[in-house]
Order: sequence, then structure tokens, then C-alpha cells
Amino acid sequence: MADQAPIAAVILAAGKGTRMKSALPKVLHAIGGRSMLDHVLATVGALGADQTVVVLGPDMDQVAAEAKGASIAIQKDALGTGHAVLAAREALDGFHGTVFVLFADTPLVRDETFRDMRAIREAGAGVVVLGFRPDDPAAYGRLITDSSGALDAIIEFKDANAEQRAVPLCNAGLMAIDGEVLFDLLDRVTNDNAKGEYYLTDIVALARERGIACRVTEAPADEVMGINSREELAAAEAVFQRRRRRQAMEDGVTLHDPDTVYFSADTRLGQDVTVGQNVVFGPGVTVEDGVTIKPFSHLEGTHVGADAIVGPFARLRPGAEIGTDVHVGNFVEIKNAIVEPGAKINHLTYVGDAFVGARSNIGAGTITCNYDGFNKHLTVIEEDVFIGSNTALVAPVRIGKGANTAAGSVISQNVDPNALGVTRPPHRQLDEWAAKYREKKAAEKADGKWPKPDPSTVKKSS
Repeated sequence: MADQAPIAAVILAAGKGTRMKSALPKVLHAIGGRSMLDHVLATVGALGADQTVVVLGPDMDQVAAEAKGASIAIQKDALGTGHAVLAAREALDGFHGTVFVLFADTPLVRDETFRDMRAIREAGAGVVVLGFRPDDPAAYGRLITDSSGALDAIIEFKDANAEQRAVPLCNAGLMAIDGEVLFDLLDRVTNDNAKGEYYLTDIVALARERGIACRVTEAPADEVMGINSREELAAAEAVFQRRRRRQAMEDGVTLHDPDTVYFSADTRLGQDVTVGQNVVFGPGVTVEDGVTIKPFSHLEGTHVGADAIVGPFARLRPGAEIGTDVHVGNFVEIKNAIVEPGAKINHLTYVGDAFVGARSNIGAGTITCNYDGFNKHLTVIEEDVFIGSNTALVAPVRIGKGANTAAGSVISQNVDPNALGVTRPPHRQLDEWAAKYREKKAAEKADGKWPKPDPSTVKKSS
């Protein structure tokens, strides 16, 4: 809205994530094919943040590279969440508006939730805290409210008494704060607590002491789940997939067995798309209206035109451009190839680094031999071509418009338009050869001339 104040986002990403037991930084682990940090950045982008600051620890260059378009602030010492937000002070110098404090390992919060927090903040609250009610409150901090529902304080579990620990409303950690008072409040935070850290949560009590209104809004527990282990990563993936399946069906997609279909964060499906069982959409897939994707297919980095049929057991790899009304059948793999409208590639075929013209038909067992051991080469199949079964097309090669290749051919030279390319050797027949061969081998076996192979005798190259 035009009358809304600017917003900034401070994303805390300095945690080491030791429980992940991984060489990859925790916040770079993926959900739906997108890193946790990138999920949070995408949500911030959807909110229209004017400034974004990612707070990192020292030597986190890999995470900094993922924080595209954001400012980077370094928290040199891990002294708590309040201390981490203070690291963003310089980047936010002169900012006036709402500052969101987010966590890079809490990637499932919806932008609608942030909009609710923003509305409450701009309605007069100096601090808005996101809360949730888990089935097991465990060691979460508690949100202590007064009789009017206003937020009095956030009490960390280790510092809470028995009465406070009985409160079911827990702190999700995310806040929307008036930028005019944020750093003044943080400057007043002390580390007089069980952990000896500077808690961001202490700004609530400090704000109330100054008469600044503090409010709470709530989100479902599965929306605010933080990720600290592989098990929690898997749980978050399950939440993400449930959301995407539900959204796809609401948008007009038929999923024959929703629980077996897996989406990426950027998957785009048109209306009246039908998806069979056990289909996986890797990153970078767009599917237009009316497409049928049959069971056990895998798509990644591909665009599928309207009314195409894909699968079953098809694999579309990055760079596959599938035109309208194309048929890609069982056990077909397509990579870095343009397949024009109406073409059919129905069985047991590999098409890589290729152009397939409109209405061409690629026979079963066809292979584009695109790699010579050093370089990749292009195969061009023009319009209305018929490629016979078990044809090997040795790139670079061009099959002209309307041409055919004979089944079993190895085509290493161009075929002119409307011509037939044949490399099949002439047929020969040796009468009674098979019977004589069997008799000979049976006699050799009886005489002990077939020693058992010994792999240990094979000499390795130096």
C-alpha cells in the first residue's frame, strides 16, 4: 500500500549448525531444491523490503555468496541474538520504518504472516513478536501477556519459573520492530542471564518500561519450525511438499496420488495439468496447460509446452524444451534439446544436444551420439523426419526435412531432405552354422578347455 512505511529485513545466519554434521553450512541445505536462506530471501523479496541485511559469522563466504542482493554484516563473536542484530546497525544507519528480524534456518514462514505482523506494527505497536502453540512447548521461550493481550515480556526457558513455563504460548523468535527505537533498545540489553548472552527478546520488557506498545500475533507450529538437524530438515521438507501439493490442486492441477509427487520451490504448473504417481519436479520446471505427466517421470530445468504427454518413466534434463503436443514416452531421456510441436519420441531413446523438428518421429532405441570423448556436438533433425528404430546419430549431423533413416543404421553423415539414410550391412546366411557351433563348444567343454576366468590375473596399467 502507498501509505505503508518502508521495511527492512535483518536475517540472522551466523549459526554454525553443528548438529547437521555437514561440510555445507546449515542454511545452505535445501528444501524443495532451494536453500533455507534463499527461501527467506524470496519471502523478503515478496514483501518488497527496501533493505536486507544478512548477519554472518566470520569466514562464511559460501553463505555470503548465496545472499544475492543483500548487505552482509559480520557478528565477530557469538554473543546472542541481540548482539547479532546490533551487527546490522551500520547497514541500517538512517533507516526509518519497520525492521523485521528473521532467521535463515526458519524458512517456512509465509509472506502473509509477515504482512500481518507489519500491519500490527504500523497500527501503533513498537514491537510485534510472532508466537505459536506447539504440542510440546519443551524448552521454548514463553510469551507473557497481560489481561488485555498485550505482550509484557519474553522469558527464556532457562530463566523462567514454574508458572511461566506453564504458559502454552511460545516465542517463534521472529519480530517486527520500529526502526526508530530498535538500536536504542538493543543498547540497553544486558547479558545478565543463565547463558550470559545478549537476548533480542529482552527488548520487549525494555520497550514496555518506556511505554512502547508490544503485541503478539500467532502462526501454526509447522510454519515457524527451526531446522537444526537432518531429521528436522526432513520434517520441513514434508511440510513444504504438503503445501505445494495442496496449492497445485487448488490451482487446477490433478495429482493422482499427491503424496508421491515432489515439487521444487520454483515449479510452475498450468491449469488442467495431470500428474501421475511418483513424479519428481527438480528445480527450474515450467509446465504449460493441459500437459499429462505419467508416473515415475523426473523433470529438471525444462519447459513443457501445452498438451504434451510425458512418460511414464521419462527423464527431462536441464535444457529440454518440449513443444506443444509433443509425446515423450517410456524410458526416454532428453537433455539440452529443443523438440518442436507435434514430434514424437515414444520409446527407449536418448536425445541430447539436439534439435528435433515439428512432427518428426524418433524410433525406439535411437541415440544421439553427442559426445566424442572431448566435446559435445549438435544433432539436427528437421521437420517431418522419420528416424528408424535403433539408429545411432553420430553428431555433428543433420537429417534433412522429410528424410528417413533405416532401422539399425549408424548415421555419421548428413542425410538430404526426403532421402533415406542407410548404413545397414547386407544380410548373410550360413546354413547349419548354429548347430555346428553348438556341437563344437559342447565338445570343448567336455574336454575341459573352458577354464574358470580369474580376474586377479588382469594387469593394471601403470
